[in-house]
Amino acid sequence: MNNQHILQVSELTKKVRFILESELNSVWLCGEISNFIAASSGHWYLSLKDSKSQVRCAMFKGNNRRVRITPSNGQQVLVRAKVSLYEPRGDFQLIIEQMEDAGEGLLRQKYEQLKSKLEAEGLFSLQHKQTLPAHVQCVGIVTSPTGAAIKDILSVLKRRNSSIKAIIYPALVQGEHAANDISQAIAVANQRNECDLLIVGRGGGSLEDLWCFNEEQVVRAIFASKLPIVSAVGHEIDTTLADYTADLRAPTPSAAAELISQDGDILREKVQVLQQRLSHLIQRTLKDRHSNLSALQHRLAQVHPSQQLQIKQQRTDELTLRLTQAIHNNLQQFSQKPQQLSAHLLHLSPAKKVSALQEHVEQSKQRIINATTRNYQQKSKQFLHLIEELQIVSPLATIARGYSVTRNSKGEVVKQCDQVTIGDEITIQVSDGKISANVTATNEEKA
Repeated sequence: MNNQHILQVSELTKKVRFILESELNSVWLCGEISNFIAASSGHWYLSLKDSKSQVRCAMFKGNNRRVRITPSNGQQVLVRAKVSLYEPRGDFQLIIEQMEDAGEGLLRQKYEQLKSKLEAEGLFSLQHKQTLPAHVQCVGIVTSPTGAAIKDILSVLKRRNSSIKAIIYPALVQGEHAANDISQAIAVANQRNECDLLIVGRGGGSLEDLWCFNEEQVVRAIFASKLPIVSAVGHEIDTTLADYTADLRAPTPSAAAELISQDGDILREKVQVLQQRLSHLIQRTLKDRHSNLSALQHRLAQVHPSQQLQIKQQRTDELTLRLTQAIHNNLQQFSQKPQQLSAHLLHLSPAKKVSALQEHVEQSKQRIINATTRNYQQKSKQFLHLIEELQIVSPLATIARGYSVTRNSKGEVVKQCDQVTIGDEITIQVSDGKISANVTATNEEKA
């Protein structure tokens, strides 16, 4: 426990939120709305559930403004959301970024996936677009022969240019078999080759109604067509994959008829508009390409061999200067080294040490002589002083004044008569020698 960092609750929720948001990112989720609340702040709070689980969700007003449906409890929806954690309560939740009706949402997701696939294959590329004939004499129409679209097209053609011949290639434009019908009608028109171009389309409707024009079969049939095709599906706000693939997109079937039946003035006006659009597109493309070119040139300049060579040359020059300076410094150090070694050797030379030692010996010798002389003089003075003191107390001095010292046979100084007996040999010391004698009498005997 002492070696582990103990987390605060807020630290734990912050770490869990970071892991969830960094690892899972965005997810697509289909579920039923429950507990829906539209807060006064403009945010939406709800739960998404299925038969086994549910999860809390929040959709902020910046995102829910783009939702085209009105959410309600019990409604099946498809959402794109980020996985997150509401830190104050530690609740797992989803932050919804996009919401659609489940059926339409799945179709739209399928639409986007197929669009990305076909775009990657180049089916929408401008280089594959065919130019519409300047003067249309016969137009083929692939649509339902009983729908409103065919009536609108024929009415416009009659009003604007009745000389244009129209051939109807009937096809279902809604339902399970519509895609196959449309593809076959386009193939038949190309096989007959009896018209200048084709109008493929129908009137407006929901995404499900128009779905056949998003089928891959129809898109590839339009792409493979040798006849130029004008796509006229739905209303102006409706955009299908057929519109991207066709050589020209018309916002409505009536507009398609007007586009192919224009008179000279309108045609020139249209050409001017297209010219402006093309010029704008070219300018924008050139600007983008110029920006890309500048970026590539900058990147190329960074990796170009000449640039790299210049960098390497500069680096070589720097290293050469550093090497020259280092060699110069080393030469200076090496040139000074013999002098330093000579001085150091001279400092460590035995002759110098011997000379110093000899001088030290001489100084020590002189100090010893001086000390010995001083000590001798001091001792001599002390000796003379002691002699003088000894002379003062010496028995010899007393003897010299006429006294004598008597010793018995044991060498003891005779101080009293009882120390000797008659017949003892004694020695008498006088100033100029010694006298040997025998004791013949003592004062005690005379008494």
